Amino acid sequence: MNTMQVRVEQGTLRGEVKNSCAIFRGVPYAKAPVADLRFKAPQRPESWVGVRYATSFGNMCPQKEPGEGFYGREFHSDLNYPTPMMDEDCLYLNIWAPEKKISGGYPVALWLHGGAFDHGYANEMEFDGEAIARRDVVVVTVNYRVGAFGFLALEELRREDVNKSVGNYGILDQIAALKWVRKNIDAFGGNPDKISLFGQSAGAISVQTLISSPLTRGMVVGAIMQSGGGYPNGLSKGKTVEEAYRVGNKVLELLGVSYARELRNLPADKFVEILPKLYEEMGYLCFGPVVDQWVLEEDLNVCVEKNKIHPIPLIIGSNANDIAIPEGGLAKDGPLYKGAIGLALARVEFTSQPTYVYYFSRKLPGEDGAGAFHSCELWYMFGTLERCWRPMERRDYILSRTMIDEWTNFFKTGNPGGGWQAYTEKGEFLRRYI
Repeated sequence: MNTMQVRVEQGTLRGEVKNSCAIFRGVPYAKAPVADLRFKAPQRPESWVGVRYATSFGNMCPQKEPGEGFYGREFHSDLNYPTPMMDEDCLYLNIWAPEKKISGGYPVALWLHGGAFDHGYANEMEFDGEAIARRDVVVVTVNYRVGAFGFLALEELRREDVNKSVGNYGILDQIAALKWVRKNIDAFGGNPDKISLFGQSAGAISVQTLISSPLTRGMVVGAIMQSGGGYPNGLSKGKTVEEAYRVGNKVLELLGVSYARELRNLPADKFVEILPKLYEEMGYLCFGPVVDQWVLEEDLNVCVEKNKIHPIPLIIGSNANDIAIPEGGLAKDGPLYKGAIGLALARVEFTSQPTYVYYFSRKLPGEDGAGAFHSCELWYMFGTLERCWRPMERRDYILSRTMIDEWTNFFKTGNPGGGWQAYTEKGEFLRRYI
């Protein structure tokens, strides 16, 4: 293995050099949120002595074991890409950077994974930064706390927090990762003043949360939201404190405890075991960003209406067979398609910054007839088609190259190029991937 060393704030890291890319895996960006740090905002990472090897991915947050059902086959069935160990010590990120540095540094793209805020991790087999890094962009993928570990809301926990934040530990993890990148990415050849966010599903909702938060103002120059976020969009409006407390109190009830100190003494797997019963009684999507007057001052829809989204270029879009489309309906009847168009139209009124809208309708090959399903575009924009079980065709590889080119153009310039025009009230330009 060819290796490379870099110096970051906490010490020296040694990563792998492969295909003209420097790859650093399992880099800690915060202290392990265990024991007394469970259900607390992320803390600064600890320093180390000597060289820390960054050649293996870190743990993922405890969650339901992936590998079952449709998405199990799609994204978790290849033994060459094993599922990481589960542990609350999970606040790690991964970096792919061009091997050779340049004056001024490369633009940086920070990826936030999806998973309904209760599952997912930063090195799923469909994610890989190499194809984008080879086009002169530094890629960072981030693990953050999910489920109760990332979003448990209780009044007792609010009182403990110096900022009186409520149940937003997972979002605060993402902000901590962004801050770490801004401080350290120049060591990998990145430009800390040219960071864009991109994410899919819950990751896209996370992106919209971050670009609506006062805590990240001025930190990013662009954002991409794939099959998540938008306006108006019930999937991403943000929970009220009262809604979050109702879920938190039900968690207490199901676990048979009364106080936060008892919660911190429970084994981590107990919080995963109760999820089916929690969803049965409270409904799915129990976890997510909370309007707590610290991370979020307003509901995400209200942030759009009051022009509180940061003034940066955006890309937003959805897939033809995405989630939440009414039975028998068309994609345009679904909240993700409507949310993308609605956000673009709202921004025309409030800002001169462009919003680019796409629609992915390539029906993926394969005997299952799943079409352009939720998450399918990830194979394409990460350039990992060869990892997929599906019998990909020449047109799929051409489409993948096009998406990677346009995503990287956006990271570099704020414009995806390729003739893609910003959405306006008079010129409704929809970039179609077919």
